[in-house]
This record gives sequence, C-alpha cells and structure tokens, in this order.
Amino acid sequence: MSTTEALPSRLHGVVDRIPASLDELKGPEHGRVKLPIRLAWSGLTTFDVEDRGQRLTLYRTLMDCGQREDIASYVNPVLLREDWARIRKLTARRVIALWESRLPGLAA
Repeated sequence: MSTTEALPSRLHGVVDRIPASLDELKGPEHGRVKLPIRLAWSGLTTFDVEDRGQRLTLYRTLMDCGQREDIASYVNPVLLREDWARIRKLTARRVIALWESRLPGLAA
C-alpha cells in the first residue's frame, strides 16, 4: 500500500453484521458465554452475562468483531435494551447510529 492510499473504513460491512431485528437475538439471559478464539484472542474469553461489566465487554466485543450469526447467538435482546444507554456512551457514535437505524427499538 502506498502512503497515498487510505485504509478501509472501520465501519465497512458493519451494517451487514447487525441483525435485521431484535427478534433475531437469541443470547442467554443467565450463565456464561465462551467466545471462540477468533473473537476473543486475548483477555477474557468467557463472560458471565449476569455480571453487567462482563456483559458490556462481551457485547462491545461482538459489536466490534462479531459476525451477524455471533451477535444473534450471544446477545440477549432484553439485556441489550437494558444496557443500551451505557453501550451508547462506550461505543463510537457512528457505530451506535448504524445500530439504532437498523434496530430502532434500541433508541427508544
């Protein structure tokens, strides 16, 4: 890559990874989630979804690195709505705007 070529946007493909509706989310409301190494290659790999701090880390990791199937499998719609105000403060505004445009129920 030459110095005049721009790196691709971090947001490239984000919209395609966001589920089409909250109904697609089937993640657990209780217990632990162990992420595959492709998503959690350092630090925590297992998250207690009943621990709000761990859950926020899990959901932000999935929003940043997860594919649509990962998000659908590991994110719980009730907990996501409960945590959304906090997630909004911890995540890039452009990413939040994309999630809220795709899932308007989160912004309410």
